[in-house]
Amino acid sequence: MERRLTVTRSARYYQAGELSVATRRVWFVCHGYGQLAAYFIRHFQRLNQADPATVIIAPEGLSRFYLNGTSGRIGATWMTREDRLAEIEDYVAYLNQLARAVLAECGPAAQVTVLGFSQGAATVSRWLARASFRPARLILWAGAFPPDMDFTVASHLLRQLPVTLVCGTQDEFIDDTALTQQRDFLQKLGVEPDIIRFEGRHELNATVLDGLHQAS
Repeated sequence: MERRLTVTRSARYYQAGELSVATRRVWFVCHGYGQLAAYFIRHFQRLNQADPATVIIAPEGLSRFYLNGTSGRIGATWMTREDRLAEIEDYVAYLNQLARAVLAECGPAAQVTVLGFSQGAATVSRWLARASFRPARLILWAGAFPPDMDFTVASHLLRQLPVTLVCGTQDEFIDDTALTQQRDFLQKLGVEPDIIRFEGRHELNATVLDGLHQAS
């Protein structure tokens, strides 16, 4: 017989920049499968260095594992298919608690950008459907809005929310057909996403990040 127990545990996140009432922009950035937040946030530190009023928050998935065998490099994941719904509940609660703590240190005018990379794209989409704040925009980078989300919930989340899809031209996981399907799916939800392509693989791109930051 399966039974459950709710426990308290620690969750790790990384931050670039200092939060204050002078903070004008907050970016929540969620990594992909097998990554760690400590390395993922390095791609975004340039944004804070260029503009100290921008603060980057990089949460880390609650489950860690060895990437190869039983030793060596370690990565994190937001969820697996095992006990999937419970894992979603856990990370949504975690991200909501983190967002409340972060945004309480900012002024009310601070704009929030939410970016999810690869597996993190579905993660942030599910999170925002139950978040206590509304971001200024949503960036899905080399990942997709989860097609299994309730249509009514998804439509409400995306109503008048600017959505940007970013994908490398040589992405080994997302080809042109998949990107077109994602655009068509979002259009059915009432969203006309901006699409940004860059020369590259399944990765972040500094030039594109700079452009997204300048446009915020």
